[in-house]
Amino acid sequence: MEFRSTAPLIVQGDRTVLLEVNNPLYEEARDHLARFAELEKSPEYIHTYRLSSLSLWNAAAAGLSADEIVAGLERFAKYPLPDNVVTEIREAISRYGRVRLVPDPGDITRLRLMSDDVLLLLELERNRHLKPYILNRLGPHTLQVPASRRGHVKQALVKAGYPAEDLVGYVPGTTLSLDLRECCQSGMALHVRDYQRGAADVFWAGGSEAGGSGVIVLPCGAGKTIVGMAVMALVQANTLILTPSTIAARQWRTELLDKTMLSADQIGEYTGDRKEIRPVTITTYQILTHRKRGTKGQHLPLEEEFPHFELFGQADWGLIIYDEVHLLPAPVFRITAEIQARRRLGLTATLVREDGQEEDVFSLIGPKKYDVPWRDLERQGWIAPAVCCEVRLPLPDELRLSYIMAERREQYPIAAQSPNKLRILEQLLDYHREDNVLIIGMYLEQLQQVARHYDYPLITGKTSNRERELLYEDFRQGKIKHLVVSKVANFSIDLPDANVAIQISGTFGSRQEEAQRLGRILRPKDDGSQAYFYTLVSKETIDQEFSANRQRFLTEQGYRYVILYEDEIPSALPELTIVPPAATG
Repeated sequence: MEFRSTAPLIVQGDRTVLLEVNNPLYEEARDHLARFAELEKSPEYIHTYRLSSLSLWNAAAAGLSADEIVAGLERFAKYPLPDNVVTEIREAISRYGRVRLVPDPGDITRLRLMSDDVLLLLELERNRHLKPYILNRLGPHTLQVPASRRGHVKQALVKAGYPAEDLVGYVPGTTLSLDLRECCQSGMALHVRDYQRGAADVFWAGGSEAGGSGVIVLPCGAGKTIVGMAVMALVQANTLILTPSTIAARQWRTELLDKTMLSADQIGEYTGDRKEIRPVTITTYQILTHRKRGTKGQHLPLEEEFPHFELFGQADWGLIIYDEVHLLPAPVFRITAEIQARRRLGLTATLVREDGQEEDVFSLIGPKKYDVPWRDLERQGWIAPAVCCEVRLPLPDELRLSYIMAERREQYPIAAQSPNKLRILEQLLDYHREDNVLIIGMYLEQLQQVARHYDYPLITGKTSNRERELLYEDFRQGKIKHLVVSKVANFSIDLPDANVAIQISGTFGSRQEEAQRLGRILRPKDDGSQAYFYTLVSKETIDQEFSANRQRFLTEQGYRYVILYEDEIPSALPELTIVPPAATG
């Protein structure tokens, strides 16, 4: 293949891929890369992706072949692909499933680790990560490992570079008759969309050992809860649902009552307020990771250090659902390693974890089984079209010296809370005066200042659950059109009419937070109108650096990302419209 000047990609020998943004084939190339590569940098003109082993294993688990990956890269590449990269892609894809975990027919306390590659098994037998779990060799193709360490063995194999195909199977759990309604209690017909049904079917895999564990990646607003309920209807067994907050737990309960034939007394809430254990029990990560007083730092059995972990063994669960699995706290990974015999479904909008524990999600919850690009669902009308805009403004002169003299860890609060942001906020609120607006930030004093100035309701971590629910309901019903919210509103909040989000400060460079905040405004609108996501940034500061990192997620999902400066507001705002206003009259 010769040099092609019109192609958008350059694939380099170090497994990085450069993508030209201002290229007619940019969107096609980006959508191909998103299936198997990680976005590392996304400045204005050239985006950098990396072909990591984990991203390739997730692609393999989702059914993408090495031939499909290589063919796509060849189609979009300016230069011939480096031979070593082609070889490494094929090798990484081939490593997924080269070893298999299966039951030991002669001993239920043991599993068999098998491979057709005799030398590979010999290599793994000597691997320092796996060696502590090997009990015995049963021939050239088989090792024995303890069934009780199933999760730990899978973690060790990922570290060794050979993720296992887990074919051990799962306990059925206590049978629970659960059917989806044809018509919701609200009176609307329930339609499980094709991609929702497809995601559930891929996870279930006909009830075989090939299914039963994995992660479904769908945008906020795309109906991940319905996917969870569709899986529950396939499993037909007692289910434990883990959520990020009490508000999210109660939204799950509302959805289950509205869309399934479950009765109220079949659904339990296990939170700080209640401790109910029912056939379907909904809990929170916070209550599960509550430590027994005085045990922090001690090396105790899990159930002693975290007394609420006993919930995992208090009912014969046939399915455990991890909602917003990218937020799963580290202690829950530890208990998940011990309960590999239970089917496990992870639901998330992004596999990105700020703590770098993506490998633990892969090995303990399961690989990515299904995802749909956000823009695909936008084109089909399932989520609202959105434009993302970063507004850069200078620090006031009176703060520049303080910023320059501060330690790095103190610089971000100065830049993020710049009073100049309030001037831009004023202009945005005036322009969107007829819209439903969320003003989002992380600094309480900054949020309080905005709430006082405009007399808008404020929701923070100190706001009671009851008060939050009342304010959210008032917003849904149109009684209030503005909410000022802290990071507590990042997760599992259903505000379908919100169409503008203005982010005045974020959690450093958190990409997962960016996904959640954008998701708050992506519910499709009745009039087909678009959503607007603004981020106010102090230019030439660490605030701008962190914003660039958060932007990577938006770019990866294909959103139009516009950078404006203070003097371009408000004249540039009308040009951000990507959906013509609905006709009136």
